[in-house]
Amino acid sequence: MAVDTKLLTQLRQLTGAGVVDCQAALQEANSDLDKAIEILRKKGAIKAAKKAATRTAGEGIIESYIHNNGKVGVLVKLLAETDFVARNQEFKELAHDLALQIAATNPSYLRPEDIPKKEIETEKEIYRAQLKNEGKPKAAWDKIIAGKLAKYYQQVCLLQQPFIKDDKLTIEQLIAQKIAKIGEKIEVAEFTRYQI
Repeated sequence: MAVDTKLLTQLRQLTGAGVVDCQAALQEANSDLDKAIEILRKKGAIKAAKKAATRTAGEGIIESYIHNNGKVGVLVKLLAETDFVARNQEFKELAHDLALQIAATNPSYLRPEDIPKKEIETEKEIYRAQLKNEGKPKAAWDKIIAGKLAKYYQQVCLLQQPFIKDDKLTIEQLIAQKIAKIGEKIEVAEFTRYQI
């Protein structure tokens, strides 16, 4: 099946993926642009995961953001493998977007694994008490608690949060897209949010 060049160009502009990858995705998706983007995301996420597992991010930048009222400030340490990428405009924009995200959503942790076990157990106890008061059957508690914990992680963990500029993406997916596009491991090392 021949691929429409306008569609191919549009897909490349939206994803930054190579011509061959875009052609293959469009063919697999029968020229459905949204499905092709989804296919590329999945493939990009796989590439990003491989890069993250095998490479070291030793360069990067510290991005700062002060909200216009002067009462909220954020510092984000974003790492890449090379200084070349750390100076790249797209990398800097990612760092800025992450700073905006942190200013807007006030996450407490980077990822769920960073949450102390005691805090998670406290949340589970609260959920159990709520379910008992609501009269929910005990057999369903584990499934309901898992769903409530997933929502809790979206509130308190930066990587689990929906991206404020595109809520179809989590921050983790956004970073995976940038890894696939830029071709290097990218990771958030740490962040701090100040508020008066």
